[in-house]
Amino acid sequence: MHSFPEPAIAIVEQLRAAAAAAPERAIAFQGSPGANSHRAAMEARPDMLPLPCFGFEDALDAVKDGRAGQAIIPIENSQHGRVADIHFLLPESGLSIVGEYFMPIHHALMATGKGPFKSVYSHPQALGQSRHYIRERGMVPLNFIDTAGAAAHVAQLGDPEVAAIAPAIAAELYGLEVVENNVEDAHDNMTRFVILANEPTFLTLDDSKPAMTTFVFEVKNIPAALYKVLGGFATNGVNMTKLESYQHGTSFSATSFYADIIGLPGDPAVDRALEECAFHSKELRILGSYEQARKRG
Repeated sequence: MHSFPEPAIAIVEQLRAAAAAAPERAIAFQGSPGANSHRAAMEARPDMLPLPCFGFEDALDAVKDGRAGQAIIPIENSQHGRVADIHFLLPESGLSIVGEYFMPIHHALMATGKGPFKSVYSHPQALGQSRHYIRERGMVPLNFIDTAGAAAHVAQLGDPEVAAIAPAIAAELYGLEVVENNVEDAHDNMTRFVILANEPTFLTLDDSKPAMTTFVFEVKNIPAALYKVLGGFATNGVNMTKLESYQHGTSFSATSFYADIIGLPGDPAVDRALEECAFHSKELRILGSYEQARKRG
């Protein structure tokens, strides 16, 4: 609880009490109240109760422990790439992806004064998405665990030369003044979130409702293993929309991959492609099949 900045604690307690009264209706998110993940939770699941958690792992644990029915986690941003550690946390959580949500991201510069500012706090993703703006104004970027937490921290500091970059709603929650809106470097800034639950969704094949399947796999440490895996999707006509590599462990002898494909198990083409992927891999784990929130291609 007290890992949150002091100005956020009362709001956190209020939201947690509401979620505790109906945990099956709670949706966990990482960050302080007012963070982009808080906004995504309210927009993606307006009938659920947002439950703030300090870290990504805490949000996933809330679902595993029964304190929340679902969790919503940012997985990638159009300008700054994937969110750190997510590729490790999702497979290890044992949860299933049951949905996705795309949200335009707009950042505001906020503070107790009007500037100029020597430094600015925010989450590394938000700092990266606003790096040109920050550099042009000579501010020193300082990492914080989430955007709204950065705003609460700046409110607690009370230093007029220190600012935060966060959603505009955070300024209202923590009594800060919005100095400038839309400080992100690109106006088409978009973050993709995934929604997770203890149990997977069971979709039926329906051409009118395109589905996605997300999985991770580790190729065998042999020549052309990845080439053969990708060939299985190509020859079966399965569209792979995302493929990212990451190292798991310290051996550096074989690489793990995180992938999204259009389609779901039960489709013969998808089944054949996944079977070939498994043949050339040491491990294959499906993280979930879910309806597309946004058409690919």
